[in-house]
Amino acid sequence: MKKRAAVAISVIAVGSLLGIAGCTSTPSDSSEKTIKVSYIKTDAFTALDDLFTKVKPEFEAANPGVTVELDPIAATDDDYKTKLALSHRSAETAPDVFYEDQGNVRSDAEAGYLLALDDYVAEWEDWSEFTDAAKQAGAGDDGKIYSVSLGTDTRAIWYNKTVMTNAGIDVPWEPQSWDDILVAARKIKASDPSVVPFNLYAGTGTGEGSNMQGFYELLYGTDLGGDALYDSESNKWVVGSDGFTESLEFLKTIYDEGLALTPAQALDPNIWKSVFGEMFPDAKLGGTVEGSYTPSFWVEGGSFEWPEYATEMGATAFPTKDGQAPGGVSMSGGWTLAVGSKSENPQLAFDFMAQALSFENALEYDNVNAQIAVRKDVAADDSYLGANPFVGAVTDLVEVTHFRPSTSIYNQISVEVQKASEAVITGKMSPAEAAASYDAAVTSIAGDDMVIEK
Repeated sequence: MKKRAAVAISVIAVGSLLGIAGCTSTPSDSSEKTIKVSYIKTDAFTALDDLFTKVKPEFEAANPGVTVELDPIAATDDDYKTKLALSHRSAETAPDVFYEDQGNVRSDAEAGYLLALDDYVAEWEDWSEFTDAAKQAGAGDDGKIYSVSLGTDTRAIWYNKTVMTNAGIDVPWEPQSWDDILVAARKIKASDPSVVPFNLYAGTGTGEGSNMQGFYELLYGTDLGGDALYDSESNKWVVGSDGFTESLEFLKTIYDEGLALTPAQALDPNIWKSVFGEMFPDAKLGGTVEGSYTPSFWVEGGSFEWPEYATEMGATAFPTKDGQAPGGVSMSGGWTLAVGSKSENPQLAFDFMAQALSFENALEYDNVNAQIAVRKDVAADDSYLGANPFVGAVTDLVEVTHFRPSTSIYNQISVEVQKASEAVITGKMSPAEAAASYDAAVTSIAGDDMVIEK
């Protein structure tokens, strides 16, 4: 699952590798070389392993003497990042190609982990197929390209139509404000107390997922909008905002009224398995905020196959607080592929990465993993457009989406957001107290000159 190891690519002819601009490896220059490829592989996310397993023999056949060493890492997103950072400390352990969170590109480039790819993409014919937004997703603070996007995502409210209908709520359900969510949740609880009305992740148990699929949906829908966490004009972290406290107050309401999971459930790192594998299929959950990749869990071959999902589920935008413009909120992230700065074979590493990101492989990866395409040719393909019944709805959310601040201290700030939401849902602090604690922590992390009160 994205932000929980998130969430869950067509073999191309070996000869086509030799036609990729910039991929000029020959047997004479690739003798006895090894390319190490590191990435996440979990029970719920195998699409990348499937992709690399296909590309490996093709690449080795086209480059005699080259061995591709696949290094799948079974871990949560956060643990994977920690292991990856440790591996970068030594040339002996650093990967040549690796799976890189878009939100970490700038900080990892600043740390010297990533190889600048400008010279390589300049010679790569496929680079023109990537959208400008996708190209910027892999850029560092210096404007150089350090990684190439595999795809992106958005967040939506996913809801069970049967649960809604049984509670007397019309479908399609399209809440226009936070109050509309509360009204629906209270109706669901009144109609069937055994159903969890609305899941909004919070706390440290689900890590970054509790922000992307929880708190940020609220915060970015308050009056400061896209500047609610980080002020884009001053490039400073926002403290003292009413919106931060209002968002915590909403969390307190749904948890205190029993409209959400119990705090103990919310703090379980594996609660998402119950959400997708049991609660939705068994009509025991009204709605949750999740990523555009959600259908990948239920399709044939997914972790929790559920053939009826296409008719039983609906997706809609999370509303702004009072329905103010632009009316909806979404969050986007996505993962990329990068070349390690310590690679002894950077051209071969890029060639492998380019093959993995070809049209055929990107199309299958996006379809299987329910990603929003970042290649223009993939986005226009009929099989992509028909991959699942929610492609259009989740792609439309790009118009109201936001991205996390890509700064070197973001991960530290993220943890403080998680702590604030956890303190509120467990009753350890009031929303005002948790907001004040967050402000103090951010000021300590960023420094007095890097915060702004709004």
